[in-house]
Amino acid sequence: MIDPKFVFVGSALSVSGAYSYIRDTLRGQTEPNRVTWALWGIEPLLAFGVMRQDHVGLSSVWTLVIGLIPILVFAASFKNPKGVWRLGRFDIVCGVISVFGLSVWILSDKPTVALISFVAADNMAALPTLRKAFLEPATETAWTFLAGALSAGITLLTLTHWTTAGALFPVCVMAMNTTIWLLIVTEFGPRIRGSIHQREAVV
Repeated sequence: MIDPKFVFVGSALSVSGAYSYIRDTLRGQTEPNRVTWALWGIEPLLAFGVMRQDHVGLSSVWTLVIGLIPILVFAASFKNPKGVWRLGRFDIVCGVISVFGLSVWILSDKPTVALISFVAADNMAALPTLRKAFLEPATETAWTFLAGALSAGITLLTLTHWTTAGALFPVCVMAMNTTIWLLIVTEFGPRIRGSIHQREAVV
């Protein structure tokens, strides 16, 4: 465990990543998926309310920050209409399922059901951007997701008591951000597709 005040370092990393993403969005270099970023703004803010009720502590500040950041990204996407990923059926379906999961989480009075629905909602919201990072990594900003993963890791280390309420959300954020970052920097998707095309050409 590290000093709980390190949560502000994690928050600063998230802000740094957000700055890069918003800058690249306004320049048209990055194309945010509005389904993901809208829901990524709503979910942390709801989680922040729950964490405050459970007296989680300073780590809840990080949750608040990463809820506000996606809202700014979402807003920035309207400043540059050309810098927005075109939504398809997959994106819409993921968004609808994520909203349903959030509804179950809010309305459920059973902690286990609420936690499962929250995790499902968060992951469904991330899937459109995860898929985009696989298909078109050049439309994303790698540092944003690495910063998100690092800030989540720091937040986990600041927890004085590991509880599901305090650790669940940072763990999910760290895992998903790490995965998306790896897809971007390795360009795994295009490499795989290129390899398949080469094999087809040989055959």
